[in-house]
Amino acid sequence: MQKNVVVIGTQWGDEGKGKIVDWLTDHAGSVVRFQGGHNAGHTLVIGQGDDQKEFKLNLVPSGIIRDNIECFIGNGVVLDIKHLQKEIAMLENDGIAVRDRLFVSPGCPLILDCHVKLDQAREAKRTNDKKIGTTGKGIGPAYEDKVSRRAIKVYDLLNLDTLKHKLKDLLEYHNFVLTNYLGTDPISFEEQWLELVSQAEFIKPFIVDVSARLHALNDEGKGILFEGAQGALLDIDHGTYPYVTSSNCVAGQASAGSGVGPNMLNYILGITKAYTTRVGGGPFPSELDIDDHRSPGYQMSHKGKEFGTVTQRKRRCGWFDAAALKRSAMINGLSGLCITKLDVLDGIDTLYICVGYQSNGTEYELLPLGADQVADCKPILIEMPGWKETTFGANQWDQLPNNAKNYLLKLEELCGVPLHIISTGPARDETIMLHHPFEIA
Repeated sequence: MQKNVVVIGTQWGDEGKGKIVDWLTDHAGSVVRFQGGHNAGHTLVIGQGDDQKEFKLNLVPSGIIRDNIECFIGNGVVLDIKHLQKEIAMLENDGIAVRDRLFVSPGCPLILDCHVKLDQAREAKRTNDKKIGTTGKGIGPAYEDKVSRRAIKVYDLLNLDTLKHKLKDLLEYHNFVLTNYLGTDPISFEEQWLELVSQAEFIKPFIVDVSARLHALNDEGKGILFEGAQGALLDIDHGTYPYVTSSNCVAGQASAGSGVGPNMLNYILGITKAYTTRVGGGPFPSELDIDDHRSPGYQMSHKGKEFGTVTQRKRRCGWFDAAALKRSAMINGLSGLCITKLDVLDGIDTLYICVGYQSNGTEYELLPLGADQVADCKPILIEMPGWKETTFGANQWDQLPNNAKNYLLKLEELCGVPLHIISTGPARDETIMLHHPFEIA
């Protein structure tokens, strides 16, 4: 029976999903993005030494770096065609064949200039303590238009007469808000119209019925890899609302966001760092100081190179939060766990793990729902010995120090999910495979 795998982040994003998706495509025939937009940042490091190359992807699925992998952008993705053009040009300049392997769903809602302007103006209007930490790329407003049934979708680009009327109505609505509430300039209809006409010609060769194509690939026995963006704790329904993204980041969205039934999702791989990070606003119970060089958070920040691929902002760092991971495991139905950046913890004498919270005299074993509830939580920590030896580049379990093994096994026990993969560096071969998702799905 054919096996398909979903890869999702289990924390607040930035878990290292891109590398793992690229690594797993040796067993897949295709890779699908099913939610989010170009607010995602997936960094791939390919090769060794002088031949090593780094690719930073936002929209294009991470499987594009491997030959002969079909890559799909599903209907659950909000699409900025201008950014897609730039990303394709970057890949082609590096010798990556894209145009015969990348396909876009006609159901993708488009991100337009008005969405970007709305996103940035809203964030600027918020006081510092109320800022969401949005990337300002128009993701949220585009999703709002989708659920309000006024979005312009890819298939609208195929009928310019209808498109013109939809664009006029859309800009009339958004320009009123931009000028009368947010106090900024309106978006020019003529400029946006000419841009869409140009984009229509560009995108036409990429359009395919993604749902139908994925079903065909499944029937042909070719493995499908569903690539999530952001992380489960940023999910619009299950995350620390309102400090969340505007899409569903959980594994179930792979079905709705690509047009396949849930029976085609055979295995769910949850990606997590060996510690915890977060970008932007929102509560973070196990957070550490990242500026004091004496703090373990400083090492996590600097050694882990913790700054956003998209935003370039410093990521906040803290101890591993097992109580949050238990929440992620529940809402995603994880089959296995992949722990990344183990090597960042090398040399820290004592490690701590958050196993629950105290809030107003009550103890919690799971991350509460909603930002206000999480903000009141104080972490309950357990202590574990660290290790002096290096784990960087290890690709066998027996190469790890005993204390590192014990730490990983404790995380597995606390999260209640079997440990299947460990990443010890950014390159493909810096990976320990305990159980291959495609082989045990």
